Amino acid sequence: MCSGVDPAANASALRSHVDEAAEGGAEILFTPEMTGLLDRNRSRASLHIRQEADDVVLQEARDSAARRSIWLAIGSLAIKLDDDDGSKWINRSYLISPSGQIAAKYDKIHLFDVDLDTGETWRESAAYQAGTKAVTSPVSDATLGLSICYDLRFPSLFASLTNAGADILSIPAAFTVPTGKAHWEILLRARAIEAGVFVVAAAQSGKHEDGRETYGHSMVVGPWGDVLLDMGSDIGVGLCDIDLADIAKIQGRIPAISNRRAFAPPKVSS
Repeated sequence: MCSGVDPAANASALRSHVDEAAEGGAEILFTPEMTGLLDRNRSRASLHIRQEADDVVLQEARDSAARRSIWLAIGSLAIKLDDDDGSKWINRSYLISPSGQIAAKYDKIHLFDVDLDTGETWRESAAYQAGTKAVTSPVSDATLGLSICYDLRFPSLFASLTNAGADILSIPAAFTVPTGKAHWEILLRARAIEAGVFVVAAAQSGKHEDGRETYGHSMVVGPWGDVLLDMGSDIGVGLCDIDLADIAKIQGRIPAISNRRAFAPPKVSS
């Protein structure tokens, strides 16, 4: 997607993507981080960010999933917390069942705070509250592990997810162009290889209404680290068939999950 500053327009785009995916035979559709609203102007964004019960994009996601009987993994939405004073929001991923019910939700744990040499400054923690819990959920014959964007750089989260049985990792993102070119594909392949699982990474792409530019390259990576789908800078739906039997084959050759061991951290001397 190339999400903009108007949630209603983004909801309309989502509806079209769900229809296209369902007509293409997809069992599940994955969308990028900030599917509902991509706007770094906090004052303007605050006019559109709602509590979960009132979010128009979440409602469209639920309605569309039920209408087309498809699983829908919404990469994330900016949500106002029910018990919050409005000073901070939550970056929340949703898994919607084919009946339109919320099957799982995950709040982004790792927040992106950085000053880039390009002059760009990002302070995600200024607007968002960090999550604290890793989340997996059954999806048909698979177990889905949820994450969001910057989480990709923290392999301990994905070790926790795959230890809990995740065999597909959802890594939706809105990567910047410089970091995307340097690290996006290699990190996605690493997360797949180190556990022998599938990675599905739906990404924002292109020049957005708020002035930022995102890298794109939505990908599906197989458990051997092979790239099964790379959408480049394209906007729209990419279809990819996966065979869950590949996971057992790869994990049988390299049983990294079962070989994991707990260990004491190194001592730090002063």
